[in-house]
Amino acid sequence: MHMSAQGGPVDSAPVDRRGPGAADAAACATRAELLDAFARYLGLQRGLSAHTVRAYLGDLADLLTFLGVGEADGEPVGPALDSLELSDLRAWLATMSADGAARATLARRSAACRTFSTWAHRNGMLAADVAARLRSPRADGRLPSVLTPAQATALLDAAADAVATAGAADDDAAETTRAPALRDRAILEALYATGVRVSELCALDLGDVDATRRTMRVLGKGNKERTVPYGGPAAVALEDWLAVRGAVAASDAGAAVFLGARGHRIGPRAVREIVHRAAARAGVPDLGPHGLRHSAATHVLSGGADLRSVQELLGHASLATTQRYTHVSAERLRAVYAQAFPRA
Repeated sequence: MHMSAQGGPVDSAPVDRRGPGAADAAACATRAELLDAFARYLGLQRGLSAHTVRAYLGDLADLLTFLGVGEADGEPVGPALDSLELSDLRAWLATMSADGAARATLARRSAACRTFSTWAHRNGMLAADVAARLRSPRADGRLPSVLTPAQATALLDAAADAVATAGAADDDAAETTRAPALRDRAILEALYATGVRVSELCALDLGDVDATRRTMRVLGKGNKERTVPYGGPAAVALEDWLAVRGAVAASDAGAAVFLGARGHRIGPRAVREIVHRAAARAGVPDLGPHGLRHSAATHVLSGGADLRSVQELLGHASLATTQRYTHVSAERLRAVYAQAFPRA
């Protein structure tokens, strides 16, 4: 309380110390309301990427089903949350582990549990932060298979051959026919030349590409911006694609660099399909956009780049993440050692 102007005590209004989201939490009686409020918290207050928000929402939805909450939007969640204990979360993760879920998936779901539990407890939906002592399984440090430099060259050469066979360069009518092949080649070259994530590639706008300096400005995890360089082959592929982009762009395509089949900004799923098709056409091991990212990092390290530079290129928050690539380049280290050490 505080004193009034006349000297008498005046009761202070109660202060809600639960933090942002408390109003949302008060209305979280059903499955749909809980998921919507959690989504707003993740996107607006935590600033997580759309991909991470979708993943965490899927994890929470799966947990609710495991706890016996029906899948209809109007199903009440109160009884399940009132009785939620750490042992329930451990049982949920154990069930997925027994079903063969990867350690990386289990680690992400553990993180989703901890984030939800902290938020729900802070906003009065849980009596305690039940996931505070929930441990994540150690993530698998192995990297997916990568292409050799020769295989990467074969992949990109096959993409260039596809452009050559798609139509005559001087035929105006062939522009729309050649456009998908030109786009696919530019996507493959950009992914391999820069090592960007597929989400970063899809989010590129025309103003993010500096053709003069051969750099791209990308927005990575945690809304961290970085500038990555690209080389001559990628520059040619991008120039060729951008020359025909206007012919296939929808009226509301905006400034998106890469467009999908209907002329709008391309999505990650379409890019993954492009990479898989290109790998099959080139006769190289199947991989997705993340495999090209790993290949680029491995080849840059094998070429002599230092870890800090590769960390900056890839947008890793921790150098420990980048260090996973060092074992892939062990063959090069042995070769250098044999050449340089007199008693090798």
